[in-house]
Amino acid sequence: MTLEILTSDMLSPIRHGFFCRRGGASSGIFAGLNCGYGSSDQTGAVALNRRRVADAMEVAPDALVGVHQVHSPTVLTVDGPIIGDRPKADAIVTATPGLALTILTADCQPVLFADPDAKVIGAAHAGWRGALDGVLEATLDAMEAAGASRKDIRAVIGPSISQRAYEVGPEFLDDFVADSPENTRFFANGQGDRLHFDLTGFGLHRLRQADIGQAEWTRHCTYSDPDRFYSYRRTTHAKEADYGRLISAIRL
Repeated sequence: MTLEILTSDMLSPIRHGFFCRRGGASSGIFAGLNCGYGSSDQTGAVALNRRRVADAMEVAPDALVGVHQVHSPTVLTVDGPIIGDRPKADAIVTATPGLALTILTADCQPVLFADPDAKVIGAAHAGWRGALDGVLEATLDAMEAAGASRKDIRAVIGPSISQRAYEVGPEFLDDFVADSPENTRFFANGQGDRLHFDLTGFGLHRLRQADIGQAEWTRHCTYSDPDRFYSYRRTTHAKEADYGRLISAIRL
């Protein structure tokens, strides 16, 4: 089956893709293009899926550069493949052609960045914790350090959990109000004391507050479309044993 890859004109002409689950070798609850070695999926199936991604990005499998994501604001700048254990970080930046920067997600925001003129790219994993702690702004800083111009940087948020599917408790709101009282606008009332958090709205807000050139969300909800996307929260609600990881990639 052919891979399904979402792209954005905003990042053109930089090669990139938000890969959906269709076209992969995994089966069962992981059926599709599961690219997460951290899952309990068969290692061989994940390796084959990642080779298919590498082929689609026209790079060698070892040129798929990823990090050990830990919901932090840490950014890694690279100029070659990572040898050995992946460093703990949640964003990657490069100005080196031939490297495909990758992020794994299953509800959190995968954010791809590009300054086509300066030829600097970035990729970030931005869940609520990372976004609140500044991973998006840190990625922009690292891109500038690599030669990008902030006003020329474009960012696209890929498939992520939407507000209607992201129910949280009142204690969740407290962290955001402590950061800024204005953050209440990213919450809507649910049933009882439940709230619904607008993760992608918050991500776009942080990017625009940081004076990025352009930013958008593809408007795909991971929770609401099980045929195309993996979702940690949907898996939890279904009481399934594990879940697949979507991959997003960008290269010069």
